[in-house]
Amino acid sequence: MLAFTPSMPAIWAGSYLAGSIPAGLVFSRLLRGVDVRRRGSGNIGSANVFRVAGPGPAAATLAFDLVKGFIPVFIAQQLGLPLWALLLAGVAAVIGHNWSIFLRGRGGKGIATSFGVLAGIAPVVALIAFGVWVIVILGSRYASLASLMMMASVPILLEVLGYAHPYLYFGAGLVALAVYRHRANIGRLLHGTELKISVSAAGRGG
Repeated sequence: MLAFTPSMPAIWAGSYLAGSIPAGLVFSRLLRGVDVRRRGSGNIGSANVFRVAGPGPAAATLAFDLVKGFIPVFIAQQLGLPLWALLLAGVAAVIGHNWSIFLRGRGGKGIATSFGVLAGIAPVVALIAFGVWVIVILGSRYASLASLMMMASVPILLEVLGYAHPYLYFGAGLVALAVYRHRANIGRLLHGTELKISVSAAGRGG
């Protein structure tokens, strides 16, 4: 039977709220005066922020989205929560990013936040998965494809490196969330209409 403590719902709720903070929207508005939801792909993640607002707001967005995934699992670890509760805290942060209460249920794709969670619970896996992202983004310039390939590598790496079954279920859950949130991107990739990352177009809505 899974042990349950009264602090767990508070941790999960706090993780969801932390994940819900729409960093991309905040930084693009504060630093460039643009609504990232109305330009480029319309996504609030760092890739679209880079397209429409430039590298500065994109870097700030990426850093914040990573941290809001890492901090909830770090706090859960410090509180000594069991593994299943810790993993749920991470999932709650990703769900918050994807379906933000501050954006009336809208949100981003959850990749940076997922990576922040992964860095907190399996840093070696996160590092190797990031290598996959780098290889794919350099080869294709499709942020969506790189993100999907990175996330797809996670459960494989967890299995290869000998992590316990709860980690594997967690990794599979992250993949499922990533695929669901990227379903429109997958369609555009298949039809050759997906937007690429272009340094020359950064900050101009390209």
